[in-house]
Amino acid sequence: MIAQISGKLAHKQPGEVVIDVGGVGYSVFIPLNVFYRLPDIGAPMSLQIHTHVREDALQLFGFHDLGEKQVFLMLMAVSGIGPKLALNILSGIPADDLARALRNGDQARLVSIPGVGKKLAERMIVELKDKFATFAPAPSDSSVAPEPSSQKMQDAVSALINLGYKKPEIEKTVRDVLKNGELSLEDVLRETLRQMGH
Repeated sequence: MIAQISGKLAHKQPGEVVIDVGGVGYSVFIPLNVFYRLPDIGAPMSLQIHTHVREDALQLFGFHDLGEKQVFLMLMAVSGIGPKLALNILSGIPADDLARALRNGDQARLVSIPGVGKKLAERMIVELKDKFATFAPAPSDSSVAPEPSSQKMQDAVSALINLGYKKPEIEKTVRDVLKNGELSLEDVLRETLRQMGH
């Protein structure tokens, strides 16, 4: 069971990274909040790993710290939530907002996350409210290096469609966010998700 991977960042895209460990590239699925904080290609990095084993696949899911991994595992304990949906949920809402929504029974906030319907939101509140009562996630690091904007609109829309958002609704929001000046792809995704959540 792989619990942690440390190596060099070989490739990154929203939702997935490849980490080179001694010449072997490990493909790791990540939530967007991890993507926002990735270093440059070739830089050393380390992720906490959940190894998900199925009959037909062995998948790695990566997180910056044990707190994020713990939230992911708590989400997967809910009937109807598999690893991909748990990752989508963590991409669509920061861990502290999720904890607050569950504690307050804020079903509307949960339903705004792609892949979460009314019944699943109710189940999440019932099963996780108490578990998140004392949850306090680690503060996130917001220092992100900007990058060129040539493909930014396309990359942001593509990443959000992969999360389950509908193209027409996100294109307008992404375009509005990009009008706010030169933002990194990470910042564009973060701000778009923030606006979609309100």
